[in-house]
Amino acid sequence: MTRSALSYDLFFNRETSWLEFNRRVLHEALDASNPLLERAKFIAIFSNNLDEFFMKRVGGLKRQIEGGVTKKTIDGRTPKEQLQAIRPIVMEMVECQRKCLVDDIIPALRKEGVSILNYSELSRHEKKHVDHYFQKAVFPILTPLGVGPGQPFPFLSNLSVSLAVRVRKPNSKTECFARLKVPQNRPRWVATGEPNTFVPLEQLIQANLDNLFPGMEILESRSFRVTRNADIERNEEEAEDLLELIEEELRYRKSAPVVRLEIEQTASSGILDWLMGELGLGDDDVYKLNGPLNLVDLMSLGSLDFPQLKAASWSPITPRKIKELDKDEETRSLFQLMKEGDILLYHPYESFSTSVVRFLQEAATDSQVLAIKQTLYRTADNSPIIAALVEAAQNGKQVAVLVEIKARFDEAQNIQWVRMLESAGVHVTYGFPGIKTHSKTLLVVREEPDGIHRYFHIGTGNYHSGTAKLYTDHGILSCRKDIGEDLTDMFNYLTGHSQQIRYRKILLAPVNMRAHFVRLIKREIEHQKKNGNGRIIAKMNSLEDLEIIKILYQASKAGVQIDLIVRGFCCLRPGLPKISETIRISSIIGRFLEHSRVFYFYNGGKERIFIGSADWMSRNLSYRVEAAVEVEDENIRSQLKEILNIHLSDNCKAWDLQSEGTYVQRKPADGELPRNSQSMFMERASRLNEG
Repeated sequence: MTRSALSYDLFFNRETSWLEFNRRVLHEALDASNPLLERAKFIAIFSNNLDEFFMKRVGGLKRQIEGGVTKKTIDGRTPKEQLQAIRPIVMEMVECQRKCLVDDIIPALRKEGVSILNYSELSRHEKKHVDHYFQKAVFPILTPLGVGPGQPFPFLSNLSVSLAVRVRKPNSKTECFARLKVPQNRPRWVATGEPNTFVPLEQLIQANLDNLFPGMEILESRSFRVTRNADIERNEEEAEDLLELIEEELRYRKSAPVVRLEIEQTASSGILDWLMGELGLGDDDVYKLNGPLNLVDLMSLGSLDFPQLKAASWSPITPRKIKELDKDEETRSLFQLMKEGDILLYHPYESFSTSVVRFLQEAATDSQVLAIKQTLYRTADNSPIIAALVEAAQNGKQVAVLVEIKARFDEAQNIQWVRMLESAGVHVTYGFPGIKTHSKTLLVVREEPDGIHRYFHIGTGNYHSGTAKLYTDHGILSCRKDIGEDLTDMFNYLTGHSQQIRYRKILLAPVNMRAHFVRLIKREIEHQKKNGNGRIIAKMNSLEDLEIIKILYQASKAGVQIDLIVRGFCCLRPGLPKISETIRISSIIGRFLEHSRVFYFYNGGKERIFIGSADWMSRNLSYRVEAAVEVEDENIRSQLKEILNIHLSDNCKAWDLQSEGTYVQRKPADGELPRNSQSMFMERASRLNEG
C-alpha cells in the first residue's frame, strides 16, 4: 500500500496521541471524586509513563535525527517536527501535574493527617529528629563528587535524583561544582517523628550540606534528574549470541545519551550551563520544574494505613466453575473440568492465582502430564509461574519455555529467569532475531487412557501475578483438539526451524493474523452492502497500523457501524464526513489498566469473537509473534458480548475521541444512573460468585 494514496490529515500523530492518553491518566489525579491516595498514585503513574515515553519514544526520535532520518510519519511529520510538537504538550501537562500535587493533593492530605512538608516548614523538634537520622543513616553513604582538574564529570545514572552543588573557598572568587547523588536505598519520604509526617530526602540532604563540604561556602544546591535513551539500535541478524547481545545492550543503556534534564526551576544559569555543557544538551532538552522531582516515588504512600483515602480494596474471586470444582465431594482435577467445556477468565475480577497458576501447578505435579510448553514475555519477582516450571522439570516433565529476553525494561530480569530455568533442566529459547515473541500461550500435554490430550491457556496478558491484579485481561482455559494441535505447531515454529504457515484455528502473527483480520473487516463491508447490518466492536491498547486503518475507513464509507475501545494512542481519526462518520472511538481510564484485546464481528448474525495478545499495530501484526483465538463456546461469546456492551455504556470513566484529536469525558445525563464499567465488573464478579 502506498503512502501517497492517503492524505496526511486522515491520521493522528502517534506521539502526540500517546501524550493525550497520559493526559487522561493525569485527569484521574485531578478528579476530586477519587480518594486522595488514589489521586497521588495516578500522579506517580503519569510520571512513570512520561519517563518511559522519553526513554523510548523521544530517545528513538533523537536517534533518527542524529542518523539523518527525514522520513515522515503517517500524519506527515519528520522526527524533528515530532520533537517540536512534543515539548509544549509535555510542559503544559507537567505544570498541570505540579499544580494538582502542590496546590491540591498535598494540602488536602495534610487535612487528613498525612503531611509532606518542606524542610523549612518543620518544627525545631522535627528538624532535630530528621537531622539525627541524616547523621546516622544518610551521611555515611553519601559521596560528593567534585568536578575540576583531575576530577572528570561523574556518571549520572538513569532516572536518579542528584544535587548539583555550587561552592567556593572562603575569600576566593573561584567557584567549584560538585554532584551528590540522592541515595535510592533510603526512603524518599523521611519520617519526621510526628505521625505520618514526611520531608523529601533531597531537602534533608540540602539542609545538611555543611557536613559534606566543611570549610567551603555553599552558594547553591539544586536537585536534578536525567533521563537516558533506551532506544538502542542493534543488529540481531548478525549476532552470534542473542543473549550476549542483549546483555551488551543493557551495559550500553546505562551510559546512553541523555535525552531529558529535569531541574529545579530556581537553578542559576551557572549550574544549568554547567550541566547542559557536560551532558551535551540544548535548551529544548531541559525541563525546569517548580516542585519535587521523581514523583514516581509517590507510589510508596499507598502503604500508609489510611483505608478511607484509598480505593475500596478488591480481592479477585475464584472463577465460579473452579470454585464449584473444589466443592465436589469427589476429588477432581482442573483437567477434568476443562474437558467439560471452555472456561473464560477475566482478570483482575477473577483470580489469576486460582486459575492460570493453579493450572500450571497441577500440571507440574500430575503424573500423567508428559510435557509443558509456554511463552513468557514478562513475569513477576518470585514468580509462581517460574517456580511451577522448575518443579515440573524436576518431576521429569519435558518443559520448553520461550523467554522473550528483548521485553523492554525487563531484559535483565528475563535473563535471570533464563539461567534459573536452564539450571533446572528446562529447555529455554530466547526468541527470534529481529522479532519479539509476545503471545500469551501455555500448552500442557497429558497422557490419558484414551490417548494423548492437549490442555492449554491462551490469554491477552502476561503471565505476571502482580500485573494480573492491576491489568484487565481475558484468558481461555480449554482442551479443544484443533487449537491444541495448532499450539503444538506454533511451539515447533518458535523453538525449531518449522516454517508452518497453515493453522486450523489460531491467528498467528506475523503469519496469518493481519490477513485474517482484514478479511473479517471486508466481510462486514459485504454484509453492510447486502443487508445493511455490518458491525464491528474492537477493544485494544493502541491502534496505529496503516493497512487496518485504511480498511476500517473503507468499512465506514460503506456504512459499517464501528466501535473501537482504544485505551492508549490511536492514529485513526473518527467522525470525518464521508470517511469515518460511522466510527466511534472511546478510551476507558480507571483504577485498573485496560489491557484486554477483544475483536467482535457481527458477520450477518453468525457472530465471531476473538481474544488475543495483539493490538492493531504494525509492530504486533508484522514484527511480533502474537496469538489470537476465536471463541466458539456460545456461552462465552455471550459473556464477552455483555462485557463489550458494558464498556460501551460506561458514562463515568470513558472518554470519546473527537475528530480534531481531543477527548471528551462522558458524564451521566440528567436522570441517568452512573455506569462505571470497572465497578460494574467487580459487582458482576461478586454476584456470579455468590450465585
